[in-house]
Amino acid sequence: MKALIRAAFLALSTVIAGASAAQHGDHATPDSAHAVVATDAQLDAEDVAEVHATHQEAADGHAKFNPGEMIMGHVGDEHGWHLWGHTTLPLPIIVYNTQRGLSTFSSGRFDHGHKTYGGYMLHEGKLVATTALDGTDAHHASVDEALTKATWDLSITKNVLAMLVSVAIMLIVFLSVAKHYRVHGLGAPKGIARFVEPIILFVRDDVAKANIGPGYARFMPYLLTVFFFILINNLMGLIPIFPFGANVSGSISVTFALAAITFIITLINGNRHYWGHILAMPGVPKPVLLILTPVEILGVFLRPAILMIRLFANITAGHIIVLSFFALIFIFGEINAGLGWGVSIFSLLFTVFMSMMELLVAFIQAFVFTFLSAMYFGSAIEGAHGDHH
Repeated sequence: MKALIRAAFLALSTVIAGASAAQHGDHATPDSAHAVVATDAQLDAEDVAEVHATHQEAADGHAKFNPGEMIMGHVGDEHGWHLWGHTTLPLPIIVYNTQRGLSTFSSGRFDHGHKTYGGYMLHEGKLVATTALDGTDAHHASVDEALTKATWDLSITKNVLAMLVSVAIMLIVFLSVAKHYRVHGLGAPKGIARFVEPIILFVRDDVAKANIGPGYARFMPYLLTVFFFILINNLMGLIPIFPFGANVSGSISVTFALAAITFIITLINGNRHYWGHILAMPGVPKPVLLILTPVEILGVFLRPAILMIRLFANITAGHIIVLSFFALIFIFGEINAGLGWGVSIFSLLFTVFMSMMELLVAFIQAFVFTFLSAMYFGSAIEGAHGDHH
């Protein structure tokens, strides 16, 4: 208890010291040396705010830190891979338009989203069509809504590249394990097989067998694939260096695709007992079925939706919390450097704690998605097993 009190007192002293330094270090901001040519009467409210903000940034010497832009830029998908500073790895742009045809070029042509090229530009992180000339400032170019609706973005984005990397890792791991068993047989595993075999046995015995029953074998390829795919991408998202750091499992499109596959497999393998309990549950009065049957049908679609949202929300929330602690350092650092250093101590501690939590969540969410998928498969074929017994 005494150690806890001393730690709390030290933490409070650090914040107070930082705040005190901030108060003594503040000084009046000099007026901008550049006069505003247009008067406020000639501009609307938005232009006035933009002009004043621009001159204030010029007076300060740098742009204001935008925590929301920083956080969403890291958790969202993009057409380039930010490496450090102003260095970004350009990725291939593959776009098809029903009027313009197929176009391929490098995302570097967009100059970090500031320029137009090939009749396209990046608007709020999305590829849109425009009629502006190549090299036009994207802020002054207009979006052509009709052409944009006829545009299919097939680009290799950051998340797509990260998924290709994770697939390559999975192939290397599983091919190495398979080669080990071909050479050494089914004896004691060695090398990477020592780490993979316990996970495979866990998925087989505690997930597939426990929830599906005797017919589990035909579902094992999918269950193992989805477990390792989610796990590897979750772990890759915790490493903030290229080619890792992408928020693949936190992308709603990726979780939607995984949940849709589980949904399709469940529907395909559903037997007459499964559909009979959904459409007309045995032993239930017919008037009650008017209420119960729509609820059961709705449940068929809600189950994959829960899978999708659960994985997306848990992974994205963890990344946002970690990035928010980092943002606090820059927010308070803009007020005063001393205050920023004081807050950085707590931000670092909470970031380490949340990173450990995210490491745990990476395994838990891979298990939960696989476990629930196995439950849905088991419910789809359960009736046949009951009749057999």
